[in-house]
Amino acid sequence: MSCIGRKKVNRVVLSHLEHELVDDEENNNQMLFRNDERNVGRRDEKFLVPPWGNLDERLESKIDSVPSNSGRVSCVLEPRLHFLEERDEEVLSKRILNLSRTNKVNSAFDLYMSMEVSGLQPNLHACNSLIACFLRNEFFGEALKVFELMKKNGVTSAHTYSLILKAVARVKGCDSAVEMFVELECESRLRKDFDVLVYNTMISICGMANNWIEAEKMWRSLNKNGHQATTVTYGLLVGIFMRSGQSELVIDVYNEMIENKLEPREDMMQAIISASTKEGNWSLALNVFKSMLDSGFSPNSVAYNSLINSLGKAGEIKLTFWVFDHMKSSDKKPDEYTWNALLNALYKGGRYSDALWLFESIKMKQKSQLNPHLYNTALMCCQRLGLWDKSVQILWQMESGGMVVFVESYNLVIDTCEVARTPKVALQVYEHMVHKGCTPNTFTYLSLIRSCIWGSLWPEVEQIVDSVPPDVSLYNAAIHGMCLRGKIMSAKKLYIKMRDRGLQPDGKTRALMLQNLKRDSVRLRKRYPTPRRSLDERRL
Repeated sequence: MSCIGRKKVNRVVLSHLEHELVDDEENNNQMLFRNDERNVGRRDEKFLVPPWGNLDERLESKIDSVPSNSGRVSCVLEPRLHFLEERDEEVLSKRILNLSRTNKVNSAFDLYMSMEVSGLQPNLHACNSLIACFLRNEFFGEALKVFELMKKNGVTSAHTYSLILKAVARVKGCDSAVEMFVELECESRLRKDFDVLVYNTMISICGMANNWIEAEKMWRSLNKNGHQATTVTYGLLVGIFMRSGQSELVIDVYNEMIENKLEPREDMMQAIISASTKEGNWSLALNVFKSMLDSGFSPNSVAYNSLINSLGKAGEIKLTFWVFDHMKSSDKKPDEYTWNALLNALYKGGRYSDALWLFESIKMKQKSQLNPHLYNTALMCCQRLGLWDKSVQILWQMESGGMVVFVESYNLVIDTCEVARTPKVALQVYEHMVHKGCTPNTFTYLSLIRSCIWGSLWPEVEQIVDSVPPDVSLYNAAIHGMCLRGKIMSAKKLYIKMRDRGLQPDGKTRALMLQNLKRDSVRLRKRYPTPRRSLDERRL
């Protein structure tokens, strides 16, 4: 629809009319001059021609694509044009400003359009205030109209663009705002009225839409066009990239910020520590952490935990516990993530006894923070040390504490029994596991087979292989163990059974069987001069 229809022209002295505009809007009374229309004459017909030319058609093309549920977007106000006796633009601009601030939409619009018709130009502050008034009251079409007139008159500012772009994003969406921004950016290169505020607005709009790709483009465009990013710019970028999981871009933002000699805020430094640790860049995370301490900032628990975890994975045990000491001296309390990171650091550093000591300390002082991860780390330390009795004790503590024990924990205990060469204990743990309703997996059976082989429990080995569905890895492990322990005949029988079940041996199994069968062939040739291939060789 057209935004402006046929306008009613009032020739009233401004000193009387403009002071009554507010009362006129509140009382819904039309202040019409009661002169006969013949007195108006042709000399006033010029006021009936809109001063904005074909602006209505351009606006219609801009808003036709707006969905019906996007709110009010078409122009619904018809401004009444008045003859202005006051010609001082600053005085009139102040009146528009006051009317806009008090949300007198009709009166402000009437006065603005009357100034346009009279060839008077409201100042930038008044125009921006009028646009903000329209947007507050959901008059999107009118805001676009004033914006187009401001562009035509060359009085736009960064604040003007920000108001309009935010409104377009709210009504049409982020993509439409990006399209408008690209057009305005091209136009602004001639007027040079774009600054970092407009880019910050668009980065914020992209962030609210979780569109990190467009946010990055805005950032690159800002630098390309010679604008200087601010702390606000970098803060917006860090927040968007962190939410989107773009840790590498977060680090790039931080590096550029340091190059521009800007100090990051506390929340930004927290995010940079987390991003650096995700990228495995513990040295950068540690430097930012030290900078926070030097600036008097207090890292949050997430920053502490991520840094402790990253240092632990890198094997930097001393630095890990240095950060942990700072955490204890602050108001941040260690949680289960902290303890898990510390235990993993000691485990990866080969300090298994220290890890078990720390586990016992946690169990005594922070029992409520115990979880399966902590127990499993302790079980892995027992496995490394071959402490089968300690691992069985920890397993019993898990079960007695009401914790759900998964197959991984049982496997760790059985592995520990294998290391300690206690196959009978391993079998007891296996039977207990089945009794508890926990289903064994391939790793369980492999560890049991190896444990029984070292304990020379050959019937148990064959029983395990026969009691489970055919699994080539179990047959290979059993045959390897039998050959290494000199049980060649048992290995051959198991190999034949394996082939009868249609399972294909691996290369090592075939090599071991061929090696042992060649030895048998040599013995047979010495006993029987006639050369012949044994049945077993033909089956290979």
